[in-house]
Amino acid sequence: MTKYIKRLILIISAIVTLCGTSIAQEETTIRVPDEDDIIHQTLSTTSPYYYTNLMLKYTMGNEPLTDLEYYYLYYGFLYQERYRPFVENRALDNMLDIMSRIDPERPKVGDLEDLIEAGIESMDLDPFNPKMLNMMAFAYGCLDDPQREKLYFDHLNGILKAIESSGTGRKEESPWHILMFSHAYDVLAAKGYAYNESRIISRSVEYVPLLRKTHDNIKGFYFDYSRVYRNKPDDVTIRRDRTWQFNNLKPQEYK
Repeated sequence: MTKYIKRLILIISAIVTLCGTSIAQEETTIRVPDEDDIIHQTLSTTSPYYYTNLMLKYTMGNEPLTDLEYYYLYYGFLYQERYRPFVENRALDNMLDIMSRIDPERPKVGDLEDLIEAGIESMDLDPFNPKMLNMMAFAYGCLDDPQREKLYFDHLNGILKAIESSGTGRKEESPWHILMFSHAYDVLAAKGYAYNESRIISRSVEYVPLLRKTHDNIKGFYFDYSRVYRNKPDDVTIRRDRTWQFNNLKPQEYK
């Protein structure tokens, strides 16, 4: 078992959680998303952050991405036709179902291959989903493919860091900005926090209280959901994405 798997696998009842330890320990430069800048940088063909090129680099994995490239990839996704936050991601649900039957100490090759197949499909709707990236790294590691394992491990950490760079998360005026409801809970799970259902604070910000205060007395974190709501079809009823089990908590549905 490689060092990446050892860091990734924090599995309770065969459901995977995120590692993210290195991110929590790093100094993060705050970069509040500037929509005009993001549009200019990702839609201009002369920009080093032109979205088509960034996504190709992200997908191919031939060379590492910088923090800025992950930042523009994540927040630039808002302006892509593929960004549809209210479309049901059945492939991701399938990944969670597959994980629920995997023994992390003795995973079956067939299950791991099914996990990867579902992961590739789920990326069409949510290419930056931390749960998916974590499970892909886990699957490739178990299949003894360290190159792809590291690729998805790096993507996982890069996306989490991009979200955490968007604010402090500690107050309403400096929330973490997310593109999918589930990404908020993924960030907290990556830090090992157990959480309660989110509370609406304003038209754009929600507060997710923790079950237990952190060592530095933080009771919860703030998230900006405005980009998600901005893309809500009129006939859609909001249903929060499925989470996964960790720290002996039962899976929760957020509605």
